[in-house]
Amino acid sequence: MKLLLITAVEEFEKDVINILKNSGVRSFSYQSVKGFKNDKNEMNNWFGKDDIAIDSLLFTVFSEYNCVDSIYKNINEFNSNQETVSQIHIVTINSEDENFK
Repeated sequence: MKLLLITAVEEFEKDVINILKNSGVRSFSYQSVKGFKNDKNEMNNWFGKDDIAIDSLLFTVFSEYNCVDSIYKNINEFNSNQETVSQIHIVTINSEDENFK
């Protein structure tokens, strides 16, 4: 099992949901967050412009290993087709212990 954290601007909400559903994810949660970038050199484009809070979403996904490659592939494809600076960002964390049975 892997834990995926995905951030995106609110405008990408339906896109992220479709990517997750089409990648075989069975369940996920998400919430509104304010994205803020404090330094241009760190985490390039993780959130929008400096000193401006951006309305964003944070998706929390516990996924089987077989879904992760598809999620990354679909997010990378989505990002490569964007003409805007905003992109969908994803990080994966291995889960050693789990109570999902």
